[in-house]
Amino acid sequence: MNENAIMLSVLGLIDISMVINLLVVVFIGGYITFVSKISFDNHEDKPDWLSKINASSLKIKLIISLVSISGVHLLKTFIDIHNIPLQDAVLQIVIHIVFIISALLLAYADKIMHSHETSNE
Repeated sequence: MNENAIMLSVLGLIDISMVINLLVVVFIGGYITFVSKISFDNHEDKPDWLSKINASSLKIKLIISLVSISGVHLLKTFIDIHNIPLQDAVLQIVIHIVFIISALLLAYADKIMHSHETSNE
């Protein structure tokens, strides 16, 4: 195996782990936000973010995960750029930029919403 093939394999493993982490955030966060409370308060395996989760933070975590996964796919494209059609590479860049802009707009909207909540108290 050459260097590019090894890097693409490692990026594939990173991509799979990021998708699995995204699923964990969606399952646990969605369950806590919309269904019930999980009571494992003092358990050693409890994630730190679990006590601070709400619908707003769940949206931010999801969009950040999507941007990260998109970034890994873009990095895989750049490593193997000679075998990827230019049109596909440009499309992936545009999709990644749309994800980044969406994340920024969502974070800004969340900031505005929270600033109104703190001013009303």
